[in-house]
Amino acid sequence: MSAQAKPQDKANQKYETVIGLEVHAQMRTETKIFCGCRVEFGAAPNTLTCPVSTGMPGVLPVLHRKALEFSIRTGLAMDCKIAPFSRFARKNYFYPDLPKGYQISQYELPICEHGHIDIEVEGATKRIGITRIHMEDDAGKNIHDPSGVSLVDLNRTGTPLMEIVSEPDMRTPEEAGAYMRKIRTIVRYLGVSDGNMEQGSLRCDANISIRPVGQVEFGTKVELKNINSFRFVERAIAYEIKRQTSVIERGGEIVQETRLYDTDRNITVSMRAKEEAHDYRYFPDPDLVPMVVDPKWIEEIRAGLPELPDVKRKRYLNDLEISEDAAAFISEERATAEWFEAAVDKGGEPKSVANWMMGELTRRLNDDKLSFANCPVIPIKLVELINDIDSGKINARQGKTVFNSLYDRCKSMIEESPVKPSPADGSLAFIGKVEPVTSRATSSVIREELGIKQSTDTGTIEKAVQEVLDKNPDEVERFRGGDQKLMGFFVGQVMKATRGEVDAKTVNEMIKKKLG
Repeated sequence: MSAQAKPQDKANQKYETVIGLEVHAQMRTETKIFCGCRVEFGAAPNTLTCPVSTGMPGVLPVLHRKALEFSIRTGLAMDCKIAPFSRFARKNYFYPDLPKGYQISQYELPICEHGHIDIEVEGATKRIGITRIHMEDDAGKNIHDPSGVSLVDLNRTGTPLMEIVSEPDMRTPEEAGAYMRKIRTIVRYLGVSDGNMEQGSLRCDANISIRPVGQVEFGTKVELKNINSFRFVERAIAYEIKRQTSVIERGGEIVQETRLYDTDRNITVSMRAKEEAHDYRYFPDPDLVPMVVDPKWIEEIRAGLPELPDVKRKRYLNDLEISEDAAAFISEERATAEWFEAAVDKGGEPKSVANWMMGELTRRLNDDKLSFANCPVIPIKLVELINDIDSGKINARQGKTVFNSLYDRCKSMIEESPVKPSPADGSLAFIGKVEPVTSRATSSVIREELGIKQSTDTGTIEKAVQEVLDKNPDEVERFRGGDQKLMGFFVGQVMKATRGEVDAKTVNEMIKKKLG
């Protein structure tokens, strides 16, 4: 636990923290929720607007069908009840980046209610309730110039959002972080949001209160606004717990308010008094008709859901018998899981494939700031390399040399090719585009070019083993006296003497034979 969170350990003996999150996920549509303006990050300010998105008089919004579908997909994945009848409401407030003077949201009749997701913290599984999932449009963005001038960019106005509201079921910053990570994993699996926190596609408001242990009634709630990273969620909540505890211990009272998290100073600062629902003067939007969802369409959407990460992880553990860590790593991202499954389908041994993915392949991808969604090495090429090692054509040490050359060769071929797939293509689509481009790069070709081969000549191996044993008589005596750890030393010395060109398994057997 971080240093900032440590002071709450003692306090939590007296107080219990209650945490609920409101996660805003930007939906992955090409156009805005009520108009035809493009949704695009990084466009020139105020170039993606129209009379509908800015709420000019006389215009009529029209709901994007895909936004409704994405909301239903998310609700089904989180075991929510899908409302057969729902409608939009106007949430009225003034802010410089909200030209309409109101936000189109849902209030008393949201599209999804009463669901849950499961999180894992410190090896334990906990169920977090989902109160509701509703659709709304985003506001614009205020840009505060260092000179003191504030500017408004309305490009985000009308961007489709899902607000996923949890029950107040979390009790620690770590649980809140795990919950938000799980939300991101699910929406990315579903393809409804890219979950890109750096670009604001996923952010949350956190509601925190504390109460004496054993008390049923909630304490006074404080809202932390617009947090856009997992680390900041945990740090902001940890600080707020510490702050509220200190106020109560000094005899003060918690004020219901909205606060902002200052990432540089790791503190929260007051922003405004917390609004209640009546402050927004909600009323049904007169320009948007209520939504009546056909149950058949809901079932069609349900049938099209992908296998979700929790189900995948259990299947990997039970059917493929890979480790807990490997199953968690591979199932976290859909592209990673699809890459792994493609490799296993090509004949790759699951544990070997998982080890290479978690080790050498992830290391190279991280160095290049890539992911399995745009991995230069397609699954069949790793499978061929693993097969070369398992069949004794090369050893594990040589395999790493071949792999790094294979990775560099494939990456270079893709960079020189006119084919430039992106992660948005999805991992399997990416693989299909890359395979013809990198067809000439294989483990066998690279082995031949580098002159890498593994000798299984027992005469050569026996001679090398004997020389190593003769040079290390003290270690031989210690081994015979019961120090079995020296086996690794002997094998390493033989591999060094033979420049790693002999079969390590044969070396191991030869040493055991010579030492009785």
